[in-house]
Amino acid sequence: MAGNSADSGRSVTSKVIAILLTFTNGSVYSLTELARLTGLPISTAHRLATELAAWGILERTDDGHYQAGGQLKMIGNQVPLPPTSLHEKARRVMEDLATATARTTVRLGVLRELDVVYIEKLPGSRPVSMFYEAATAPAHATAMGKALLAFSPPHVVDAIIARGLAAHTPYTLTTPERLRRALAITRLTRVAVCRRELDLRSSAVAVPVFGGGGEVVAALELEARDPQDLRRMQPPLVVAARGLSRELAATHNRGHFALTAERHFGAAVNCGPTQPQDASGRLGPRNA
Repeated sequence: MAGNSADSGRSVTSKVIAILLTFTNGSVYSLTELARLTGLPISTAHRLATELAAWGILERTDDGHYQAGGQLKMIGNQVPLPPTSLHEKARRVMEDLATATARTTVRLGVLRELDVVYIEKLPGSRPVSMFYEAATAPAHATAMGKALLAFSPPHVVDAIIARGLAAHTPYTLTTPERLRRALAITRLTRVAVCRRELDLRSSAVAVPVFGGGGEVVAALELEARDPQDLRRMQPPLVVAARGLSRELAATHNRGHFALTAERHFGAAVNCGPTQPQDASGRLGPRNA
């Protein structure tokens, strides 16, 4: 995601921070990769990376890529490491899960107002998307949405139903009775399934992730082209969600978030599901 739309409205400080945060694990990136990971236009990423390299914060490799420079390493060595962020915890879990399940698409979603906001790990070598790349999806028509709604307060489910259960495919649950029945099953099994309800070409299975106090804070989802694969995907998915739940429960402050992560995910993870708002205040849907 490196278009101008992602750059609009962002301060210079947030852009620089986004660049610096990509080098926290010692990686080396090309300019194109840096632009995609930070959500910046290539021209902006090039200008800022060049300035940071001039100050010794970044370094250019022999093949023209960028890596952490001596000044950034010196600062890092002098500052105690903060608690691991939610994104870093999630990244590790999602990458391991993608490897264990034949590198299918893995998503981590949280309930934000009346939609699911999520990051994802696509098949192949592409990294887990960053928080500021987060997309939105309807809660009632996704497996991760059902996993979240099943353990959310009743008023959140009521608000979803009151807004209307839009039909995205002929298989979407569009009546309150069918949705409530599906959520009841998910509460019993702790597994949510979505069979071609959002997209006729794909299905998904999801499990809830719990934080401190036992409140649902997120959901992990695996996508499958063939609904028959959903059962096979459940065991590693359950193990991954339990592991992430244990980490979040053990870290009461759940680490430090990047500025954009706070906007998209912070409220949902630190405070649980947000209060539903009207259409003028909610995030606009975006199909991934």
